[in-house]
Amino acid sequence: MNPANSEPQDHSRKWMWCFLATLLALQLYFVRELLAALFLFALGFGALAGLALFLFLVERAGQFSMAWAGSHTRRGLGLLGEISKKPFRGPRSEPAQ
Repeated sequence: MNPANSEPQDHSRKWMWCFLATLLALQLYFVRELLAALFLFALGFGALAGLALFLFLVERAGQFSMAWAGSHTRRGLGLLGEISKKPFRGPRSEPAQ
């Protein structure tokens, strides 16, 4: 090995390692960017899924409450019909003029 020849080889080896380190750093940065984007998209989709679940539960609660109110309204209307069949005046009241 000639000492005069080893200096350019060391210089090119140094640049090769710098280039490889730069590529590795860029790849690590790219992976970090992809992981950050994945996290943000997962967070966004989770928020949308939570909103959809909330709206679904509100709609189901509305259906339940409307069914409950409907059955109670029918019962109330039935009682009102029975009350309306009874006379409003007592047996000793004066006749209407």
